[in-house]
Amino acid sequence: MAAFVQLALDWLGGHSAQDAPSPAPVASKAFSASAFVHPLASRQIQLQETTIAYAFQRVKRKTIGMSVGADGLEVRAPRWATVASVEAVLHEKSVWILRKLQESQERQKHMRHTIIEWRDGATLPFLGEQWVVRLDPEHQSLPTSHEDAAPKCLHIALSLHAQPGQIRDAVQAWLMQQAKLNFTQRLDHFAPQLGVQWKRLSLSNASSRWGTASADGSIRLNWRLIHFKQDVIDYVVVHELSHLRVMNHSPQFWETVGSLVPDYQQRRHALNEEVLPQWA
Repeated sequence: MAAFVQLALDWLGGHSAQDAPSPAPVASKAFSASAFVHPLASRQIQLQETTIAYAFQRVKRKTIGMSVGADGLEVRAPRWATVASVEAVLHEKSVWILRKLQESQERQKHMRHTIIEWRDGATLPFLGEQWVVRLDPEHQSLPTSHEDAAPKCLHIALSLHAQPGQIRDAVQAWLMQQAKLNFTQRLDHFAPQLGVQWKRLSLSNASSRWGTASADGSIRLNWRLIHFKQDVIDYVVVHELSHLRVMNHSPQFWETVGSLVPDYQQRRHALNEEVLPQWA
């Protein structure tokens, strides 16, 4: 799963609200090899001998904000902020921007190598371990795992000539089944320790959120968490259950999480940094 990093900066002071019109979208071919180009870039800047083409927006807000995602640098500024003031902030934060752009580029490169090729012998992580998909036409029921094998194998009842989409759907069905069982067990394990009750569990397929909790006790968890080690899954479960006591991210909330997961920062780091397989 790619990580999204945001930095919001307060920019206080009496700058003029008048700006020159934004230039037309920047063509990537105008840049040297040492450049980062957002596909929706409308401005460019030189930071430490590196050309950055960034997406720029005027929005209703009080701060100059920037974020680095898979596409590159995005900058959002209040309507009153001058271009000069925006670029001053970019120069001030150039080390952070370049580091995050480089990390994002490396992450995207790595992600391109994690796209699963759906065939007999495909591999994917399950609870932090690499499993091998085996097409087993003699298998007459739902997919089952052979945990005593080395490596561990997932046998599914499909012909060796099955289409990639069929294989993907069968594997996903098994993973979602395992996720529901695992998450339910861990919710039941941790909820009494926090003195809360959860009412309903549903699986999500969100691209950028691992879980949510509602005041009525409803919990939503991303089924792809089943790719991670159990301690990372437990962190997310405790995180969402803690919201049933504290519906924000205040110090009290993190104290609640830490009461059951003292090393939650390390587990959260693993959640954000690990690159999961791409379900093409």
